[in-house]
Amino acid sequence: MSREDILGAWHSYLSDSKRRSAHTVRAYCAAAKRLTAAHDLSSFKEVAQIEAHDLRAHLAARRADGLANTSAARELSALKAFIAFARSESGDPDPAAPRVRGPRLKKGLPRPITPDEAVNVADLVDGTASDDWIGARDRAVLLLMYGSGLRIAEALSLKGSDTPLRETLQITGKGGKQRLVPVLPIVRDAVAEYTGACPYPIDPAETLFRGAKGGALSQGMVQKAMAKARRALGLPDTATPHALRHSFATHLLSAGADLRSLQELLGHASLGSTQIYTKVDAASLLENYRKAHPRAEKSRK
Repeated sequence: MSREDILGAWHSYLSDSKRRSAHTVRAYCAAAKRLTAAHDLSSFKEVAQIEAHDLRAHLAARRADGLANTSAARELSALKAFIAFARSESGDPDPAAPRVRGPRLKKGLPRPITPDEAVNVADLVDGTASDDWIGARDRAVLLLMYGSGLRIAEALSLKGSDTPLRETLQITGKGGKQRLVPVLPIVRDAVAEYTGACPYPIDPAETLFRGAKGGALSQGMVQKAMAKARRALGLPDTATPHALRHSFATHLLSAGADLRSLQELLGHASLGSTQIYTKVDAASLLENYRKAHPRAEKSRK
């Protein structure tokens, strides 16, 4: 068995058996490739022999190259999963990964944008695109993320068979978990406008959103369109496509949605991931109080 063989098996396990997202597969495979190259590992048995002190040394070397805390934590998670997989493949009776504590991370709050800003961004990408159908496409993608709380990968994974959109849409999220999300009339109309304008056939078995040359639309192109729009509108750098999903969650919570329902709509595996939006909402309320309350300025003096 060669290094390419074990990396290929790891890739297949992540994408086929675990059904991880393409982004996760790339990141986890890149981490495994760095580890096997640094330690000259070419079999599952050799990978399985990596211990906690080896991992710490490997991560220390990566940190010396400028790896940030968040990236180091992500890399450690990937390597622990890879080693556990190698131990299982090599027949180890105890396939658990080495116990290594990751760096402490300061969990920041999501940065949502306002409903008006979300719609303004979608309208701007439509009006400034190089072609009318591309503008309609980008507007439809961004409104899907804001109106239905989709991750960018989820929006881009839709097939032609998903159209015409109905009032609800079944989405397959992280870990293959399925959920139903609402589809607002403005979102249904935007997708219908795109499908009517798209110069390529909407094949039920093919990707719904197409790139300029007919292939699958990439996340990078959506991010590029969003960046152009936020600069034109004077929005902060935190106004990314993913911020539209944050906005969906925050605005629903402000309108009275309960956490369990919000968890289901977002596809979060744990309620803890959803609870962070209660902090966002509280922070927003406090900021609005400071701006609007007639005695707010005096209370801060």
